[in-house]
Amino acid sequence: MADFRIKDAAVYEKHYQPHTAKELLPEAVYGLCEIFQDRIAAARLVANPGCYPTSVILPLLPLLKNKLIDPTTLIADSKSGVSGAGRAPSLTTLYCEVQESFKAYKVAGHRHNPEMNEILSLETGARVNVTFTPHLVPMSRGMLTTCYAGLRQGVNAGMIDDCLREAYASRPFVRLCAAGRLPDTLHVRGTNFCDIGFRVDPANQRLILISAIDNLTKGAAGQAVQCMNIMLGIKETAGLLPVPFAL
Repeated sequence: MADFRIKDAAVYEKHYQPHTAKELLPEAVYGLCEIFQDRIAAARLVANPGCYPTSVILPLLPLLKNKLIDPTTLIADSKSGVSGAGRAPSLTTLYCEVQESFKAYKVAGHRHNPEMNEILSLETGARVNVTFTPHLVPMSRGMLTTCYAGLRQGVNAGMIDDCLREAYASRPFVRLCAAGRLPDTLHVRGTNFCDIGFRVDPANQRLILISAIDNLTKGAAGQAVQCMNIMLGIKETAGLLPVPFAL
């Protein structure tokens, strides 16, 4: 449910439907555990984040907070398995429509875009607008997001690496790829991990930042369990480390 992911009721209603519990919005905590653990632990109401925003916010936020990238240059290009389109039957998600197909959808109009914009803006204290394009790929689950951002003057790959490693050093479900490797949806399938890797394009002074999650676990149910564990004061990883099927 997205009812409490967006603090601004007008923005929510523009992209979803009339809000029926606006009075609860001030107390709702955004359930991205790696960023808001302390608030989640003390919360009565937690909004489980969307899958696309999870894959965009986790890699971008530490770099924006530390002013290593230009917030006016952000582009996020995401690819999701078919389960990311939801459970409601539709022509576009039928097997014969998806198999052997790779396409963009809801271009410049996906309802997860204002969610990621709001969180990034609130946490950095500056207006952030991500140009976001989602794509549907012919697999059942998994999500790969590639973010592009202009580097601030003097910023290099070592500074990016240090920032991400410091931000997530104590976070059990964020894995930073070793040098020479980049995230792959196969490596997070069925898990609650978010894998992050990057490359610097020096010719264009641009950062290419890649994340991979399973949209049904870290992007949905797994993240909800992670929030529940924190709210109940039990080990954050409880019930989330076993992989439910062979990889």
